[in-house]
Amino acid sequence: MSTDATPSPSKYDRLIAAAKALPPMPTIVVHPCDETSLRGAIDSAQAGIIRPILVGPAGKIGDTAKKFGLDVAGFEIVDAAHSDESAAKGVELIHAARGEMLMKGSLHTDELMRAVTAKVGGLRTKRRISHVFVMDVPAYAETIFVTDAAINIFPDLDAKRDIIQNAIDLYTQTGFGKQPRVAILSAVETVTAKIPSTIEAAALCKMADRGQITGGLLDGPLAFDNAIDPEAARIKGIKSEVAGRAQILVVPDLEAGNMLAKNLAYFARADGAGIVLGARVPVVLTSRADSPRARMASCAVAALYAHGRRQHSPTIAA
Repeated sequence: MSTDATPSPSKYDRLIAAAKALPPMPTIVVHPCDETSLRGAIDSAQAGIIRPILVGPAGKIGDTAKKFGLDVAGFEIVDAAHSDESAAKGVELIHAARGEMLMKGSLHTDELMRAVTAKVGGLRTKRRISHVFVMDVPAYAETIFVTDAAINIFPDLDAKRDIIQNAIDLYTQTGFGKQPRVAILSAVETVTAKIPSTIEAAALCKMADRGQITGGLLDGPLAFDNAIDPEAARIKGIKSEVAGRAQILVVPDLEAGNMLAKNLAYFARADGAGIVLGARVPVVLTSRADSPRARMASCAVAALYAHGRRQHSPTIAA
């Protein structure tokens, strides 16, 4: 998710390098029928990050490859008549242990997620499914996670618990480090009944104290400036290990998260790698607006996470 097509040094370079150092992850690419999605899968395969199986109309995939000079001769193609069938067959291939990741092609996100979240034959687990943007913000020292900005519209307290746990697990199992600093965002840093998200933030922090959320350091409510700027936190007199140094930003709802992620992308020139968690396998969500580096970073994050679920992956500097 970036408007800047000029390559420059990136925090993503370390992610991509770490993923390249591991065996390619078998990946089901669902309906890669346009240049962006097909090229993204091929580029990640050529980089050694994924080993793709392409699922979709074989003729259309072949025509797209020919039109844009892409070589798909070495890839397995599973024919499917249309996007809904592509999504269903992609999920079936996961159940058949043919892949450990799903990657979205040119179908709509809701088409893919319908197959993933289906009560019968889907990829649900006991954990709530949620989305994380892994963002490379040039002006911020840390790689920043923003969640949830794509799946859960108005999550309740239980859903937010899973959203936070998913993000913490991604951070630790992908190799960024241990005990990420998690800021639960609201408009203010004080608890007030007038703003329900502040009450939920306080409850989530207490849930962490009681072991209902594990593996991270939580603080909230925090306003955005207090979460990411040490001086703003100092001026407000906020003393915590998280304030001013957040690594995971938990937003109150999808609208706030979507606006935050797009503000970072278009005003701060940030790249955003997208991944869906909480299903049986990680799901790579890419956008046509993503830069090639962001698309590859999405694959790298998902591949590192899939590897990390099997074994400890190398630590990546933020």
